[in-house]
Amino acid sequence: MPGRFLVTGGAGFIGSSIAEALLARGDRVTVLDDFSTGREANLSALKGDLEVVRGDVSSADDVARALRDVHAVFHEAAIPSVVRSVAEPEVADRTNVHGTICVLENARRAGVKRVVFAASAAAYGDEPTLPKREDMTTHPLSPYAVAKIASEHYMRVYASLHGMQTLSLRYFNVFGGRQDPKSEYAAAIPRFVAALKSGAQPTIFGDGEQTRDFCHVSDVVEANLAAMRCDSARGQAVNIVRGEITMVNALVQMLSRILKASVLPKHEAERPGDIRHSCADITLARTLLSWSPRVLVEEGLKETVAGFGAHA
Repeated sequence: MPGRFLVTGGAGFIGSSIAEALLARGDRVTVLDDFSTGREANLSALKGDLEVVRGDVSSADDVARALRDVHAVFHEAAIPSVVRSVAEPEVADRTNVHGTICVLENARRAGVKRVVFAASAAAYGDEPTLPKREDMTTHPLSPYAVAKIASEHYMRVYASLHGMQTLSLRYFNVFGGRQDPKSEYAAAIPRFVAALKSGAQPTIFGDGEQTRDFCHVSDVVEANLAAMRCDSARGQAVNIVRGEITMVNALVQMLSRILKASVLPKHEAERPGDIRHSCADITLARTLLSWSPRVLVEEGLKETVAGFGAHA
């Protein structure tokens, strides 16, 4: 029987991808978004029983309105930027921490038992041990990371105090065709693609020897659906990523090959709050969620390049 799910931040890159997958299997979906970073274009092509609530995730009234007749929540809403959190920590905290409390408390009041949260690998910071495991001590380097960790704790507390079924999925570097290259806070891959397609030099912050662990958005969607089915959801944090290291310089080289571009990147100073190296252990995701990533990084990059601009 189809369910009705709330996707907060559902007009964003990952949120709209989750909404699309739910609608494709026949579920009913409510999207809550204030469209400050989410885009109408991400929802315009979606087909199925979709309701869009324009509202603020940190407003109890807006969240309560969006939760009507909902039985579970994918909480994706956030100000998704380390840079902005450094510049505007109070604004980021209101959305990223108070918004989570607002979702959990209003879900509790509405009798909604299950919430899956978009946590972040930023929680690990620059602690040098690799790969990152969920039982490691967190070491946040930015207000964004602090907010994500605080939200994880709220997810765990609501599980223990109120018996809610909650999970926090620690996304690492998610990429795919719906990312917005025009955003002031755009992620690296859409910025690199936009530059290379236009013949401009892509900008790498730092020397490019820093490493990242990437995951295609389709695998992240599958992880969210698996989390919603999990029988042992008690507030755990779970790494969601491929578990492979990719150097940023190598990433630009892959994109240059795919795009047949010969423009060399330029390097600028590292940004405050950015981490140096990142790679994850995904054993818990395999055992708890029965989930494994399927899309190789280069395959995902080809799909991303092919779909670039389609959702602009």
